[in-house]
Order: sequence, then C-alpha cells, then structure tokens
Amino acid sequence: MLSRSGHEDTFSRDNLPDQGLWPDLLLDGFDYPERFNVGVELTDAMVAKGFGDHTALIGNGRRRTYKELADWTNRLAAAMVEDLGLRPGNRVLIRSANNPAMVACWLAATKAGAVVVNTMPMLRAKELAAVVDKAEISHALCDTRLMDEMAICAKGSKFLKAVVGFDGTSNHDAELDRLALEKPVLFDAVDTAQDDVALLGFTSGTTGSPKATMHFHRDLLIIADGYAREVLGVTPDDVFVGSPPLAFTFGLGGLAVFPLRFGAAATLLETASPPNMIEIIEKYKATVCFTAPTAYRAMLQAMEEGADLSSLRAAVSAGETLPAPVYHDWQKKTGKPMLDGIGATEMLHIFISNRFDDHRAACTGKPVGGYEARVIGEDGAELPRGEVGRLAVRGPTGCRYLADDRQKAYVQDGWNITGDSFTMDPDGYLHFAARNDDMIISSGYNIAGPEVEAALLSHPLVSECAVVGKPDDGRGEIVQAHVVLIEGTAQDASLIKDLQDHVKAEIAPYKYPREIRFVAALPKTATGKIQRFALREGS
Repeated sequence: MLSRSGHEDTFSRDNLPDQGLWPDLLLDGFDYPERFNVGVELTDAMVAKGFGDHTALIGNGRRRTYKELADWTNRLAAAMVEDLGLRPGNRVLIRSANNPAMVACWLAATKAGAVVVNTMPMLRAKELAAVVDKAEISHALCDTRLMDEMAICAKGSKFLKAVVGFDGTSNHDAELDRLALEKPVLFDAVDTAQDDVALLGFTSGTTGSPKATMHFHRDLLIIADGYAREVLGVTPDDVFVGSPPLAFTFGLGGLAVFPLRFGAAATLLETASPPNMIEIIEKYKATVCFTAPTAYRAMLQAMEEGADLSSLRAAVSAGETLPAPVYHDWQKKTGKPMLDGIGATEMLHIFISNRFDDHRAACTGKPVGGYEARVIGEDGAELPRGEVGRLAVRGPTGCRYLADDRQKAYVQDGWNITGDSFTMDPDGYLHFAARNDDMIISSGYNIAGPEVEAALLSHPLVSECAVVGKPDDGRGEIVQAHVVLIEGTAQDASLIKDLQDHVKAEIAPYKYPREIRFVAALPKTATGKIQRFALREGS
C-alpha cells in the first residue's frame, strides 16, 4: 500500500506499473520514516549531524562544504518554486556534465518535490525530445554552455513550460543563479513520502522508445545504506572520484549519493579521462574510484610511469565485465583488490559485488546485503550450479518502468530478469558469462564473448578487445574479435595466428576467434561500456 503522496502533480504515481507487476521488494533492514525528502537527508540533515564544515563537493577549481551546499540548494529550490512555478511532482530535466552545479540543481529540485531526470550533455534535440515527451517534463535546467540543443528541443515541445540556464562553472552568472542569489538560505522542503518517485532513470541501452525507471526517495538511501556501507565501508574521510556521468544511476550513486550520505567528499570532473582522474587522485588523495576496466588499464600504465595512486583504497569496476588480467595486474601493483560488481538502471545500483576480504578473479561475487540472486532457465526454474542461465535478482530495490509494457518482460514471478547470463559455482559465487544477447552459438557450442576477451587481453600486445558473433553459413556464427593493439605493434597475418594460438592455449580451443580485425579504437558509451551492437552491425 503506497503512502499519501506529497505530490500535487500525480503523473509519476499515476504511471507506475500495476503493483501486481512489481518485483518482490525485500525491505527488511531498511527502515525509514514514512515521510522524508532525500534532498534534505543529503544536505541539511548532514549539517545537523555536524558535517557543516566538511568538504562535500570539489569541482571547477573550488571546494564546497556541506553548509554551503545546503544553503546553495535551498536558494535554488526557492527560485524554482517562486520564480519558475515548479510544483511538487512536476518533472524537471537537468542537462549538464559532471560538476557541482549539476549536483546542486538535482538536490534543489528534489527538495522542491520534483521528479528529476538527469540527462547526458551530448544528447541532441531529437533525443532530448523523446525524454521530454515520455516523462511529460515541464521544466528544464540547463548548463548555459549546452543550451543550443535544449532550445531546439523546447521550441517544438508541448510539455516544456520553462527552460532556464545555470552556470556550470560555478561563477553564478546565469539566470537561475541570479534568481537564487536573491533567496534566503532556509527553505521548507516538500513533505514527500518515502515511496514518492524522486528520480526517473532512462536506461543507457534503450533502443526504440526510451525506457524510464522509477526510483523512490527511499531507494536513493537504500543503495547507500546497503552497498556503500556494507561493501565500501564509506567514512567521512573518503574522497570519491570517477568517470560515470551523473545522468546514469551508477554515476549518481557513486559520485553524489554515496559520499553525501556519509559526510565524505566527491570530486567531479566534466571530462573524466584517465589522465584527468589520475591528476585528481594525486591532488586530492582520492580514496574511492568508480570507473570501467579500460580506465584502470590506463591507470596501471600511469603507475608504471611514476603516478602515485596509493591513496586509493577502493577501486570499483562496473559497466563492463572485469577481465582477470586487469584484476591480477591491479592487485600485483597496488596490493589491493579491485571490486568487480554488477548493477542495472532498473535496480538503481550495484546488487552483486566482490568484497575487500572476499574477492576472486573472473568473479562478480555474491549478492549485496538485502538482495537474492539465482540462475534460471528459460522456463524460470533454477538451474543446477555451474550451468549458464539467466540472472534473476530481487531485493529492496527493483524495476518499475514508467508506463511501459516491457515491465512484464523484466519482472517475472517477482524476480528482476536483468538480461545477463551467469553461472553460480558450488560455493554460491556468481560468474558473468555475457549479456543474454551476447552469447555466441557456433556449431552448437555456447561461447561467452567475455571469456574470449579475457584470453586475448592476457596477450602482451593486446591493449583492448571486444568479441561478437558474426553470422556464418556453415557454423551459424563464428567468434569475431576486434582488437586494439599496443601502440607501435605491427599488424600482420602472423600476429593474427599468434593471437588465435594464444587463445587456444588459454581456453577451450573451439572458442578461439576465427576472425580477428585490428581497429584503432572500440565504440563505447559515455559510461565506458563497449557498444558491441555497433561492432555486430559493422561485421
């Protein structure tokens, strides 16, 4: 039974799936008041706990304390309500790169009772319009440097009523900033229910019409009080850094919710390239890093060249499966484990992970506290240990799509079907095989692309690689590898044979790539995920 909503605009609650289509929610151990506002919990409540003078955000050349963040977000919230006509339950789109101003706008809109949609800075007007139309967004807050595409979107929108710019450089020299500077530092946040929708996360893998996942105020605390507390052991002394965009729930959790929940600091980079992250880690002695395996490979190389990354106590890898060679190289170089994990936008954040005291190569670990996982067949029955099947998960968070028939496919019998193929070993550890649509079936054999990739990556001349299935008349599919070589390596037929023989020596010979293409770079999403569909389309 849902609580009394604090929203005047009931669009989000009206468009929740029928509760009979929700996954089972296992909320034991996650007890929150019936009414609270997560924007307050991460700012004013932290000041009240004594963190007012602690650094909350670092970015664009300055630090901001929790007291400064609380005041800033209260002023912004007042401006949204009093000058922009924002009402509780209205959807607010935020368009920005990762910077403190984006975090402030998100928190402020949340305090004002809005349902926030964070978006990627590279989206074009057509893509923005699809998001605006799906969520019937009434207000957009946009970094003034990114206003062109937003303006084009707004011009043809029947939903957008207000589009206002903010200064992402933190100079407070834009319309929203000027409005906010006239407001007091106190603001009465909207009295939202713990199960009011606070966030709409659009899935990065969406094809066709966009899918929006609906997350409650309590969900944003659950991922911190679960994964961040249990697995990472976050303390007020931690300094976070990472590459995932705040527009994706992986980034919002790792670079905003987690540090702010525990009085820690978040460093925010608009361009989170490995060199930039290395510089920030060295400068601010960052302790917790969220990024993809490819970035960690670059960091390993930088350490060989003298970079000091010894402050890092937690290296979290997600977004792509963590190849065993990267895991081993990191541990050998730093003496610390790399924590592989898996999450989903539908689940909000990581739900299976390795631990500091319990980690293995080529292993995703065990469920985070509060979650359960099993490996099932096509009929939904649990498979014997060791067999590859579909991953099914349930816990305190789960999939609720905004007005979308695809809810019935993602949630089955109370379980979230994540779209991943896994095995569970006799000890209960989970091992990623592939995305369900990335399994390669060649001459009747099931071949997991990531296993072939790990074998290729263990060759000293391979920098990066991605494996896909290529249609073949004789075998159905063959394994096709796209390989980025170490700079300066000659590309010739003898190297292809050498790589094929190397794979045959590492794993079962039938899994070797029958075709190898050398490429300068692999296509990737903004979160570092390799776009294998693009490679398949080009094959």
